Order: sequence, then C-alpha cells, then structure tokens
Amino acid sequence: MKDSIYKQILKDCFWEYDFTIEDIKRLAKSSKRGEREFLFQKILLNSTSLIQSMKIFDREILIEMIRDYKIPKFNQDYIKKRKNMLEIYFLDMPPTANEFKWIA
Repeated sequence: MKDSIYKQILKDCFWEYDFTIEDIKRLAKSSKRGEREFLFQKILLNSTSLIQSMKIFDREILIEMIRDYKIPKFNQDYIKKRKNMLEIYFLDMPPTANEFKWIA
C-alpha cells in the first residue's frame, strides 16, 4: 500500500498524536483486536478518504470490524452514514441512508 494513504490517515485521524506511518501499519496488522478497532474507529470518524483508508486492513478483518461495529450515541447520523458507505462498498449491502439510495 502506498505511503500516501498512511500520510493521509496521519493527517486526518492522528493530528493530535505523535504517531508514525509505521505505527499505523502496526495497528492495522496487530493481533490485538482492541488496537485494530482503535484504528478502525479513528478512520471511520475522521478520514477524508474513508474507503481508501480502510483498505489498509486485511479484508477478512475489515469485514468483521464493519459487521461488529456498534454506533455510539454521539454523532449517530454522521457515523451511521459513514458505516453504511463501508457496508455498501465492502459487504455489498443495500444502502440504508437516504443519501445513498440512488446508488442501488
């Protein structure tokens, strides 16, 4: 994967941290579910290149994280739409957000 997507993730999602590209790569491939979920959520909430950014995860792990992700009470509408984008693209699920229904 090109370092440009990792740079974008750092800029969009970790501007308040002292993370490196290697840190992001390590989190994406971590055997610890909590570390992967931390990265997944940061990308889901903040990435300006959501679909491209999510491709840093192994496909099977990404599908599992999308399916298991519980939408928190804060920012529900925003997060629900972004999760639905992932479901449409990676899981071939139908759109649930009205903004995406023209796609189907």
